[in-house]
Amino acid sequence: MKTNENEAVTEREARVSGKIVDINEGEIRSHLDKMVLNSVEETLNALLDAEADRQCGAGRYERSAERVDTRAGSYKRKLQTKAGEVELKMPKLRSLPFETQIIERYRRRESSVEEALMEPVRSGGRLHVSAAPKG
Repeated sequence: MKTNENEAVTEREARVSGKIVDINEGEIRSHLDKMVLNSVEETLNALLDAEADRQCGAGRYERSAERVDTRAGSYKRKLQTKAGEVELKMPKLRSLPFETQIIERYRRRESSVEEALMEPVRSGGRLHVSAAPKG
């Protein structure tokens, strides 16, 4: 019963003030920041996986005559971006050293990668990552 009374009071207040929906800009900004941070992290990890597949000559668990190496897990590494700190899963290969073109080996802060990733988001587009076709 108490909840219904509170809802009725809130509805009356909304009608009197003319507001139907109350928007909290701080919460929206926080939510968008988290979405951007997650998008940056997921995209960088997908790009690192695609690079490891390219270096191996085949995808993960894929059997191929062109395969030159296999995966040996990954290790976690933090990278500071303008959107915040992201955790990267750096692939490890069994015999070849994994070398990425995305992030310099000992770099812990990156701005150029993030700028490239943010451009579609700023222009209202969607960010889509797919591995390059083989062959």
